[in-house]
Amino acid sequence: MTAGPRGRRRRPRQRPGPRLSPGTGGQDAVMQDPTPERAEESRAGASAESGGAFCLQRVFEEVQGSSQLSAAPAEPPAVTVVAVERYLAQAPPAAPRQYWYDVTLADGARRHRCHLAPRLNGLVQRARLRAGTRLLLTRCSYRYDEKRLNRGFLCLEGLERAGGAATAAPGTPLDGHRPLQPLRGDNRHYLPLWNNEDPYGDVWVAERPPVRVDVDVSKLTNLGHLEMTWRSRVHFHPLLVRILHKSRLRYYGKPEKKMDMPYQAYFEVADGSGMMSMVLWNSLCPEWYHSMKVGTVLLLAKYTIKTSYPFKTQPTPGDSQMKRFATIEINLNVRDPPTEISIIPEEMVKPEWGLPEVKYRFITRSELDDLPHNHSCDVIGLVTFVGRAERARKREHSEDFWLYRWAHAIDGTSDQPFILELFATSQPDVFEHIHPMTYLVCTQMRVMQGLTENPSRTVYLTTSNESQIFITGWHKGQPYTKDAKVKNFIQWMKSQNEADQIKKTVIGGYYPFPRPPDSFLKYCKSNEVESVLKPIGEIGKEIEALHYREHKRIAVQGIISAIRCISCNDAAEEAPGEELVQKDTSQALGSSSVSKEDCVDKGKDDEVKSSLGPPCSPGEHQHKALLSKGSSVKRQTTRRFRRDAEQRGTSVSPVSSYPYFTRTVRRKLGLDEYQHGHSVQDKDGQAVSDSLQHCTDQEGVSNILETEETGRNCDSWQSDLWAQVKDKLMNYFHHSKIFPESIPCKFDYVHKDLLMQQYNLHAAVHQPIEARTDKNINEFESANGHGYYEVTVLGINHDIAIDVAFLPLFCPDNPHLFQLEDIQNDTLLSCMSSFSACQQKATSSGRLRETFPLSDEIVKAAEELDGKHVICILDICHLGDDKVEVFLSKIYKTVEPGVLDPV
Repeated sequence: MTAGPRGRRRRPRQRPGPRLSPGTGGQDAVMQDPTPERAEESRAGASAESGGAFCLQRVFEEVQGSSQLSAAPAEPPAVTVVAVERYLAQAPPAAPRQYWYDVTLADGARRHRCHLAPRLNGLVQRARLRAGTRLLLTRCSYRYDEKRLNRGFLCLEGLERAGGAATAAPGTPLDGHRPLQPLRGDNRHYLPLWNNEDPYGDVWVAERPPVRVDVDVSKLTNLGHLEMTWRSRVHFHPLLVRILHKSRLRYYGKPEKKMDMPYQAYFEVADGSGMMSMVLWNSLCPEWYHSMKVGTVLLLAKYTIKTSYPFKTQPTPGDSQMKRFATIEINLNVRDPPTEISIIPEEMVKPEWGLPEVKYRFITRSELDDLPHNHSCDVIGLVTFVGRAERARKREHSEDFWLYRWAHAIDGTSDQPFILELFATSQPDVFEHIHPMTYLVCTQMRVMQGLTENPSRTVYLTTSNESQIFITGWHKGQPYTKDAKVKNFIQWMKSQNEADQIKKTVIGGYYPFPRPPDSFLKYCKSNEVESVLKPIGEIGKEIEALHYREHKRIAVQGIISAIRCISCNDAAEEAPGEELVQKDTSQALGSSSVSKEDCVDKGKDDEVKSSLGPPCSPGEHQHKALLSKGSSVKRQTTRRFRRDAEQRGTSVSPVSSYPYFTRTVRRKLGLDEYQHGHSVQDKDGQAVSDSLQHCTDQEGVSNILETEETGRNCDSWQSDLWAQVKDKLMNYFHHSKIFPESIPCKFDYVHKDLLMQQYNLHAAVHQPIEARTDKNINEFESANGHGYYEVTVLGINHDIAIDVAFLPLFCPDNPHLFQLEDIQNDTLLSCMSSFSACQQKATSSGRLRETFPLSDEIVKAAEELDGKHVICILDICHLGDDKVEVFLSKIYKTVEPGVLDPV
């Protein structure tokens, strides 16, 4: 992979270290740990920091004094990323929105804001360059702003990862007065780093205090009169209204339009005559958006009236009898004319003004199943689960994302929880602090119904454009506190035991909801099948294009060819929460390419090896390292197996070419007499299930690890077809590895801040938290089973295969959290989930097992699919750096052309 341009080193024969630079040919940018030489430089830079040397200032002077305005420092300084900030990039008209990034660096003495070269944007988009990262500056350039006098900025062209912990000094001064506008272009503000809906930066006023004004009722107009007379007037009398609904912010910036603050927000306001839309425009949004809350009373003057935008969303009023004026809307602008806005304190509001009270449509969980699709409602509940923050791309190939997370809440009226899909509602302080055991209120939610035949299991609520969310600490003074159902919930909570409830709480991890529908035809909906299905060979490209925490669901055709059990304990060991060693992605397709050694046994013909593609990624090296853990006992266990077989009089066939046990091989090896569900007594007299753990060593011999002296079971299965084609594949991708971030864990109130930080997105600004614990994410107790499955899917042309993971989700303390019934019509996945749930129940009070055997039901379900074409629905999510999870979510069976049925 080619790196960014580098100047000549002053020190001879200095081997360049790995770089933080973009890939070529569409590959991602990568960040690597330093070589020993770079580590020495890093230590030198860190030493310079502690001495208070102005490292960045020296680089600034060196670059600015260069004839090319570009330089590669002989001793790259070690710096800490303090902030990464995003803004709209300049582009030709009609071009899609793209973004630039400014990076604030600290050297221990000062801070400098620098521009990130656009070719390095992928480092931010994949969260490889983020606040708190330690870097070495290997190449910089200086760019003058030709539209301004004596204005320029440092541009980061080459970066490397430095060793050591982040040592950002938030108190160090910035290089001069921090300008409000970004370094490049005509932008006057920064955007939030991961979405466009949230307010970001000091320009957003936290809250404007109410003012005491004299309201002359005789000079007021009302909404009803305004609707009848607006065409015949230019200037309008003042309005006195109450806010009933508030929308999320909308950012409508475009590269070709020069606007200071291209924002708008809708409000529904009402007086005694009815309700009308009000629009807050542009620069008034940062000034007033936070202060305009549901229930706030406003006195408006010098506003304008326009015809309503016909396609905007409409909230459902709490009072169904209230008249809606839908033809016009009130516009509040910063000029032409400048609107005058006053917030009236609630204690000054007089009953004779006739302003309506805010009313809600709260429902209980017991009422939810009977509500129609798209019904609007409000809910309150105790949070028992909150998932990690994820992102969904708004449009294909767009850099704009929706930010969302899933949550469960209970209200005591049903055994089932509310399942809530919470999109960012321009309330980042609330969204980022949702955690179990908090009281959650969500308004203007929409019912999502009818996805499967069992509505009670799949009905959920999703936010609308006018939704607002509130958690404990934000309820005081909210109008809903007067609602009868809210009061009933509070009374129910007073009767609950907090210790009992907290045992049922879970946070983070992979959450496969909503489940794909019952049939593939429903999955496709109105789309053509050809436009929905992805070739299995393009999965690497799909993964390569993912941005940080982007979740995507794709469908591929294939053949279920092998299944293997893997311990979650091993997954945590091979996937530490710290940054992984990266490698040049030009040598691998994303992080998905598998090595030749992973595709064929060593010792095979070199020509066959060389046809299998590029070497493996770091994840595959670790995957192989995990498999090699059992190599030290391979010969011993194999001899034991042979000896036992000889004593039984069973013929022993070579197994070197059988990394999994097919039906034929099991018969040859006499394994059929060892049933998968066979139980024996352990040394403590407790019934346990045996397993045979498969490992492949350098000779390709299948290892049979004895878990108990008195019996064995097989922990893997493969089809006969797989045994025939696995050594002849053109490409074999490994994506069955899971990470600690993938596994839901039990909520720990003592470490709630650490857990919330783990499952939120990386912050734009580095905010070191005082360490109260050195607990790591993979030390928290898992909420689901102790193992997961690696499923091998062979392409229908028998030339490409991919390993993906299936994570059976089951929480014994809260059986309604992950519902097995959601996949009951999916025979294979249902068997794997059910058996894993039974395994967890059986081992929850005993010692943890390293591996789990495949049950007869799993093997039978897999053999029913042997050689058959199926459609696999895969959930993929980018977790940052090079960590990408790929989970199998659903299997559909194709019976005949044009007829698609569930398995």
